[in-house]
Amino acid sequence: MLAKATLPVLALAATAAAATCNGNAAYCNIAYSKLTFTGSHNSAFVGIGPSDNQLSSVTAQLDQGIRFMTTQTHDNNGVIHMCHTSCALLDAGPLQDYLSTVKTWVDAHPNDVVTLLITNGDGLDITRFGDAFKAVGLDSYAFVPSGSLTLDTWPTLGDMISSGNRLVVFMDYYSDTSKVPYILDEFSYYFETPFDPQAAQLTVCNIDRPAGASSTGRMILANHNRNYEVLGISLPDLAQAGNTNSVSSITAQSNTCKSLYGRNANVVLLDYVVLGDVINAQTQLNGV
Repeated sequence: MLAKATLPVLALAATAAAATCNGNAAYCNIAYSKLTFTGSHNSAFVGIGPSDNQLSSVTAQLDQGIRFMTTQTHDNNGVIHMCHTSCALLDAGPLQDYLSTVKTWVDAHPNDVVTLLITNGDGLDITRFGDAFKAVGLDSYAFVPSGSLTLDTWPTLGDMISSGNRLVVFMDYYSDTSKVPYILDEFSYYFETPFDPQAAQLTVCNIDRPAGASSTGRMILANHNRNYEVLGISLPDLAQAGNTNSVSSITAQSNTCKSLYGRNANVVLLDYVVLGDVINAQTQLNGV
């Protein structure tokens, strides 16, 4: 049995934990749509090969403070796998295994909001993704909007944590909320800057996708994962990742967004998040 003297201490610790959102008490009262997240591009592709985009495991990325992660999926003999362009090129295993890893981490961190952006290059039926989420129990954390959300009507991180709906899921194409209500259409909520950017594009914030879209009502996803070209093939630039992921480089692109649209980027998507100073950049962009 615990000594009586320790009970107030434990109570205070629980109160402090409940008042912290994504590791910072200041984030609890800020709407999801008003925050900036440094994100992991192709979070499951871990290694130093030409098709890999990260150097640390999915769990290590979450432990580092990354709360926005993208995943690229394809069909592999009837099973959804984490594959880069094709499963013949790079196969990081079943989506369900990846989701199980995220579920384990989310279970252990009750005061964090995590976002997944899934790419569906093969146009797979959305119910197959829903089945993968259900199989690991991750759907129990999923956020479902009540109606169409604007930039001013997203809940705060504190509200999402209190409700238990602290996993936000987007899909680039082929989502259908009538079938899986928590897998949201990315481009209804975001626009993206040019993807696979090379050095000259790391400071731009023009709308690349969806083509011809307005910035009004959409959050900003700034692709900041520097690439270089070899024989017409775009490859992630590991050699420059420390500079690309520096505070000055990350904030420079977000400052361009702010000059164009009056607000910072909501997501700055990065390769090799373990390099550079990405969490410090996120903190500075959020003004805390």
